[in-house]
Amino acid sequence: MTMTITDLLGREVGVLVNEVQTAGGHQIVWDAQNFPSGTYFYRLTAGSTISVKKLVLTK
Repeated sequence: MTMTITDLLGREVGVLVNEVQTAGGHQIVWDAQNFPSGTYFYRLTAGSTISVKKLVLTK
């Protein structure tokens, strides 16, 4: 499973997970302390499934 964070320009700003995970539920925490408020996207890739969702960071 891989989870990455990108900014509005498509630049990858973080890789949260890049390893094999066991089946089941998981919790991932992004330490966004050094990132400005704004809109980001997180991309989750698990096998052949890819999901991209919008994330709004407000401080």
